[in-house]
Amino acid sequence: MTQPFRLPHFYMPYPARLNPHLDEARAHSVGWARDMGMLEGSGIWEQSDLDAHDYGLLCAYTHPDCDGPALSLITDWYVWVFFFDDHFLGMFKRTQDRAAGKAHLDRLPLFMPLDLSTPVPEPRNPVEAGLADLWARTVPSMSADWRRRFAVATEHLLNESMWELSNINEGRVSNPVEYIEMRRKVGGAPWSAGLVEYATAEVPASVARTRPLRVLMETFSDAVHLRNDLFSYQREVEDEGELSNGVLVLETFFGCTTQEAAETVNDILTSRLHQFEHTALTEVPALALEKGLTPGEVTAVAAYTKGLQDWQSGGHEWHMRSSRYMNEGATSAAPWQAPTGPGTSAADVSALLAAVAAERLRVYSHLPHQRVGPSLLPDFAMPFEAELNPHLDAARGRLTPWMHRMGMLDEGVWDEDRLAAADLPLCAAGLDPDATAEALDLSSQWLAWGTYADDYYTLVFGHRRDLVAARLTTERLSACMPLAGEEVPVPANGMEHGLVDLWARTTGAMPPEARRTLKDAVDVMTASWLWELSNQIQHRVPDPIDYLEMRRATFGSDLTLSLCRMGHGPAVPPEVYRSGPVRSLENSAVDYACLVNDVFSYQKEIEYEGEMHNAVFVVQNFFGCDYPTALGVVGDLLNQRMRQFQHVATHELPVLYEDFGLSEEVREIMAGYVADLQNWMAGILNWHRNVDRYKAEYLARRAHGFLPDRPPAPALPVG
Repeated sequence: MTQPFRLPHFYMPYPARLNPHLDEARAHSVGWARDMGMLEGSGIWEQSDLDAHDYGLLCAYTHPDCDGPALSLITDWYVWVFFFDDHFLGMFKRTQDRAAGKAHLDRLPLFMPLDLSTPVPEPRNPVEAGLADLWARTVPSMSADWRRRFAVATEHLLNESMWELSNINEGRVSNPVEYIEMRRKVGGAPWSAGLVEYATAEVPASVARTRPLRVLMETFSDAVHLRNDLFSYQREVEDEGELSNGVLVLETFFGCTTQEAAETVNDILTSRLHQFEHTALTEVPALALEKGLTPGEVTAVAAYTKGLQDWQSGGHEWHMRSSRYMNEGATSAAPWQAPTGPGTSAADVSALLAAVAAERLRVYSHLPHQRVGPSLLPDFAMPFEAELNPHLDAARGRLTPWMHRMGMLDEGVWDEDRLAAADLPLCAAGLDPDATAEALDLSSQWLAWGTYADDYYTLVFGHRRDLVAARLTTERLSACMPLAGEEVPVPANGMEHGLVDLWARTTGAMPPEARRTLKDAVDVMTASWLWELSNQIQHRVPDPIDYLEMRRATFGSDLTLSLCRMGHGPAVPPEVYRSGPVRSLENSAVDYACLVNDVFSYQKEIEYEGEMHNAVFVVQNFFGCDYPTALGVVGDLLNQRMRQFQHVATHELPVLYEDFGLSEEVREIMAGYVADLQNWMAGILNWHRNVDRYKAEYLARRAHGFLPDRPPAPALPVG
């Protein structure tokens, strides 16, 4: 069969190495699969299928340094996960039997008890038998923290198969942002990262959930999945009718040829590997110092990082050899080795190196403060009408005195004119049109505080390249939000004074769990501003995927969502908020709002502030295109996010309600939450359209192109 596109040159700087225990793992996996009932008589595989796929070779390439028993166990895990995938395809995807598929998935977590003394059900099929056996053999040597993380990754891998099945049922191709998010769960690379820990070293619990370790895992995941999408396009799209493939997603989104989509997928793959390297070499060492990791813990993190690199190169080598994929014309993953075969030459290596070097250089070589002119605006999909709170005018009158009392208009960053140009009560009035006057004041003040603090970090710490002072400020801001009566530092500046006041008034009647959620939301936002400052100091344009995901944090999305949920109470189970559909609903709304802001603020940020944290600019830099072209991409993406929001609200939430057996009361609360998010998006778009903050004539008159003449009061260490 003719391949649908020519495989691109792959960036892979690490050599693939082969574990010497390969034959042992191959023989063991065949016997184990037969014992579990996965071969003859399963209706899914014969031994010839298992031999042709050669998962022993996959694991020997991806885990080159572990001993024989460990390699055999890991190989059994991969035999199981691929059998699960093919079994789910044959039993539920091809038949489109969603109810039976859900019933099958609901039983599987029962075979992964955190405490091995917990009894498990009697397995009913090879998938259950294999999982029960593997779990019992694996977890005794791993910590409770690893068990929880690996169980969650396994459940995501299993449960998000329902998302793929729903898309097949609807004949729907997802949008790029949704696809990257869901592919991490469906594709199983976070699960693979857990097995890398088993084979190398367990990551210390104190850093396992930090941004650097999360980015290592996510960039690893994205690169593994995008590479697999390139090799498996023919099998998945042409043979299986699969719609969850990155090449197909970009082909559909950009309306381009399959070959062009494949090249773009490879560009994103390369960018993800560059992000992995950047994080490993800059953020991880800084994290080790910040957290005071012991030499043994640093060694464990280094071994884990190297294990992820080995997986990348080994996985590529296996894809080139497995009969499961199209691999005609694929080149070796060995670095600096000339490709072989018809039409290749040493010139291909030179071209590849030149392309990689150009991409790396482009990330660091932008010119700040380019004159771009007034921000261009796309056509916005906005099906919801913006309503304004009747207490708006009164809230405007009360915000200015509050800002003066807190000291935020006396530090050289904002004055009354800048506050009026931002008109944060207008935003609050659109976000919550039914709020009381008191609640609207509180919302306006939170928005003013967050917007001011964001400007403060950029103008004061960014221009001064003072990451140390920014970190101290971030620590003190966190200390301004006590959870259980802790001593609050004496406010040293307007930001701290404002946060202490807001925290006391907002959380006085909050239960402890809600207080913790709100504090975490503010901490995530302020920590994300440190990420922006770090990029600014390095003069580094962020990777597009990293940018879009961090943008949710820099925009303060968790904070505003926490405030939206405050009145919901315990009626809504927390697992509903953690579910895939609700997270997808929220992320779609948040991304829409973030991208709206980036479109309106383009001139302010690029021309006047010398910023690079703007989606339009990031797209320009990544694709090497001009401003109008990049704006078209971002405009399409934000409108796709609106369509995604509507799709989830209309099609996925009703299924979720049935899956959880939610009462009518809870369904009404969730319907109100959907309406809150609709108001949130409509209110934010309305605010951007009407305020002076982003208008060219105001920017020409008042945009900062300098440091404040008098530095704000310094933030002192806590204690």
